[in-house]
Amino acid sequence: MSKTLTVEEVARQAGVAPQTLRRWRAAGVIHLSDEVWDRGAAGQARMVARLRERGHSLREIREAVASGRLAFGYIQELFPAADDVDLAVAARRTGLEPELIQRIFETIGFGKLDRLRPDDLRFLRDAQAVLDAGFPLPALLQLTRVYGQALAQIADAEVRLFHLYVHEPLMRDGVDGLEIAERMTTLAGQMLPFATPLMQHVHQRFLQHFIEQDVVGHMEADFGAAADLGRLRVAIAFADLAGFTRLTEEQGDEEAVNAIERFVAAVETTLPDDARVIKTIGDEVMVVGTDVGALADWAVGFQVLYRERPLPRIGLHAGEVVYRDGDYYGREVNLAARVAARAGAGEVLVTREVVGAAGPELAFERIGEVRLKGFAAPTELFAAARADG
Repeated sequence: MSKTLTVEEVARQAGVAPQTLRRWRAAGVIHLSDEVWDRGAAGQARMVARLRERGHSLREIREAVASGRLAFGYIQELFPAADDVDLAVAARRTGLEPELIQRIFETIGFGKLDRLRPDDLRFLRDAQAVLDAGFPLPALLQLTRVYGQALAQIADAEVRLFHLYVHEPLMRDGVDGLEIAERMTTLAGQMLPFATPLMQHVHQRFLQHFIEQDVVGHMEADFGAAADLGRLRVAIAFADLAGFTRLTEEQGDEEAVNAIERFVAAVETTLPDDARVIKTIGDEVMVVGTDVGALADWAVGFQVLYRERPLPRIGLHAGEVVYRDGDYYGREVNLAARVAARAGAGEVLVTREVVGAAGPELAFERIGEVRLKGFAAPTELFAAARADG
């Protein structure tokens, strides 16, 4: 059951006067379920208030409600309702300093919070328990930042995919706005419980995988061991599609996106166990692994097997990098990206550091010392290929 609210409570949440809410209801921009003010109505009120602040008239908003464009506002009633507390109360209840609470939430990506909910307090108590157990604060803050970035991307994708594949088709079919809201609320109510077990399952599977890889890396590859605190020795590869801009111009955005999806999927499904895709930017993929030889062998093999157009180009380097917030930074990362930029379609270019760590199954043709953009000293580059090829 949705919690019944007073018009004064809804007005406080929307930041308007109660009489303004009544006027909006009379104008047909807020619809009450069972003639009561509840969280769904509060969600609509907040949405209308935001639109009014941006200069939209009540007529424009009423037309948007009728067409179903604002149907997402009704889904607010699916989220738990809870009273909130100020920062001072939250600090007393969790044992954390107010400044640290703010820092944690800003690290996650929530920005400055003046009021905290009970679920926020539960999270903060769990964070305090982790710190009490001996987990360093800098590591915790990095971890919360990674979680925040990843989950923000997930939530954004959920909303956008819901909009593209559910909301837009209903509007195109001319379904009434209130019926759209009802259908979307029902579907969202079925989807929300699915998210938590999915994320828990995926997280545990990946956590087990990376724990195993870390143990194996310490046993087998001295190169993968930690250097100074916060630094790692790794192999870095950048790969992208040569001629991608021309493909976009000739065949359009849809085909270009399809080409990227096929390329990224091929990379992800062929990488060695110790390597993973760190990020993608357009058609460029950044890969990091602990076994230099294995990543070099993958790069050459990938070029042999990947025959779709446009062909990829790959640059590979190895060295010590700064590990921060789930990403890798520093001179060696920049150098790997510059090496990739010098490669041609179907080529794998590597540095001397990779040649020295590769196995006998690969052969290297010295290109020479090349001045790469942003680097004062020249870099010795090699073209990698199969030794038997």
